[in-house]
Amino acid sequence: MNEVYINTLGTFLPNKVVSNHEMEAFLGKINGSSSRVKAKILEQNGIKSRHYALDKEQQSTHTNAEMAAKAARIALQRSSILDDDIEIISTGTTQGDLPVPGFASMVHAELGIPKCELANFQSVCGSGMMALKNSYCQIKSNEKQNALCIGSEFASRLFKASRFEAQGQKSLPFDTEFLRWMLSDGAGAMVLENRPNSDGLSLKIEWIDIKSHANDNPLCMYVGANGKSEDDITGWLDYPDYESASKAGAINLKQNVRLLQRVIEVGVAHYFELIDQMKIVTEEIDWLCCHYSSEFFKKPIKELLKKGGAHIPMEKWFSNLTDKGNTGAASIYIMLEELMYSGKLKVGQTILCMVPESGRFITSFMKLTVVGKENRGSIKYPIREVKAPELEIVQNSTSEWLVRRLSQIWIDFETQLLQVPIVTKIHHGTLSLDHYKLLLLDLRQQVIDGSQWISRAASNIDIDLFELRSAFIRHTATEHKDYQLLEKNYVALGEPIEKIKTSEKNIGSVALSSFMFQQASKPNPIDLLGAMFIIEGIGKRLAGYWGELIQDQLNLGDNQVSFFTYHGVADENHFHRLEEALNHPLMNMDLAMKIAKTAKTTALLYHLQLKELGNY
Repeated sequence: MNEVYINTLGTFLPNKVVSNHEMEAFLGKINGSSSRVKAKILEQNGIKSRHYALDKEQQSTHTNAEMAAKAARIALQRSSILDDDIEIISTGTTQGDLPVPGFASMVHAELGIPKCELANFQSVCGSGMMALKNSYCQIKSNEKQNALCIGSEFASRLFKASRFEAQGQKSLPFDTEFLRWMLSDGAGAMVLENRPNSDGLSLKIEWIDIKSHANDNPLCMYVGANGKSEDDITGWLDYPDYESASKAGAINLKQNVRLLQRVIEVGVAHYFELIDQMKIVTEEIDWLCCHYSSEFFKKPIKELLKKGGAHIPMEKWFSNLTDKGNTGAASIYIMLEELMYSGKLKVGQTILCMVPESGRFITSFMKLTVVGKENRGSIKYPIREVKAPELEIVQNSTSEWLVRRLSQIWIDFETQLLQVPIVTKIHHGTLSLDHYKLLLLDLRQQVIDGSQWISRAASNIDIDLFELRSAFIRHTATEHKDYQLLEKNYVALGEPIEKIKTSEKNIGSVALSSFMFQQASKPNPIDLLGAMFIIEGIGKRLAGYWGELIQDQLNLGDNQVSFFTYHGVADENHFHRLEEALNHPLMNMDLAMKIAKTAKTTALLYHLQLKELGNY
């Protein structure tokens, strides 16, 4: 059995913070009247602010899947996992955007990552823990090496005033109105792996224990039935039509508040069972992350624990309910994310997570141990301002147009590069040594073609264009040994030279090299100056900086990153030669437009090459 670690977390809370007095501006006043019970419910639950994926016209600003994907992206950016590495996505939510297909499918599509396994859990608060347990078990049993787990909720759209007005509601039953002031929107995600972070903290999962108590309890929180009696659970699909179900209130989310005390009781009873099983030693708990839906329930939980001899001092309790709101299945993810990056955790500490669900009574617990190294920042390096490499060429209307066009192409290119997983990890300080080796492996196959397509281009330039032909030839002379420098870096990392020499091009490199050779084979392929602008610009603007970041975060020697650091200096001179070529007296608008188009195409294909690392 493998050990399983939560290595990174990410959250997404939509739009601006919504205070208590602003809530009805987003959810709407029913028939223009303010709620009579809102103030009392908010006083009891203690929530001061939350987030809604709605605007003040009650229009959705995001989908549930979008929120889940945004949280997942943050968790992935903080991790050493690339999109191609993800083996399973496991999701939990109360209601997805569509009844069919499953929420995990919608999140997978939103993320746009390569094919992987999916697991979809639909419950209430417990569904986030169910998703986590599924991935935990798969990694534990060596079925998977990593997993992306997500909990996400979009509750606010169930409480829009227009929905209740369409039902002919003059005022809401308390079982529905109660939840209107309790629930909010948000998403959280975790990256799980079978090994801890090489740098910084990880949360080792000791165990996860989930129990259903539905055999002994009626519905407490639900949607799909009218709720007129505990015995009548006629589902909304059993009505003759959707309108009838809506008029009966069967599609409204409801809470039987009289049963909420029972949720606390079964949760604490489950806690005592875990003590009896020796899974929990109360005195060893350093942090209790308890998902309670209201501050009102904190006191009775505390009292029951004390009566059972399992008292946990309040200074050990961690919750962000008051400022993040009750986000259901996402709550434990959002809570742990804040604690993980708060600077409060110490190696060796124990975290106990408790997530009760009132749907039909599910309780879940998880024990975590803090491992690794302390004081790691979530973002180690600042993102520099995006700007184009400066071109110094003769000023005329054509050259001015070309400089403006190339500058905009570059800005678009560099902006898109910042979203590529391998580049994101370089900037965030989460690049792994294996991924750096993969970067060298894939770049080598394209770099070795560089001098060849430049040579072919030079041979196809007429002798009448001697200066341009000479510029291409000089460029070939400076490029033809670059791949050897790259190979030396790879070998200095302990890898065999045969591996990098015999590796395939990834699909992005195939596309880039094919385009370059195609253009170079045409008569007078002067438009390839646009390609040289992009490639030399990478050297001048990005390579040296990337090399510094890679060397620092992986603690590498100069001989292991010199391919990057060398280009940061050498491509400054290469760029001057490019400027000389662009200053040719035969430059005209037709040629300038071709140069710009080739630059744009090259930027797109270079972006694809980095995006498709390891995809052969």
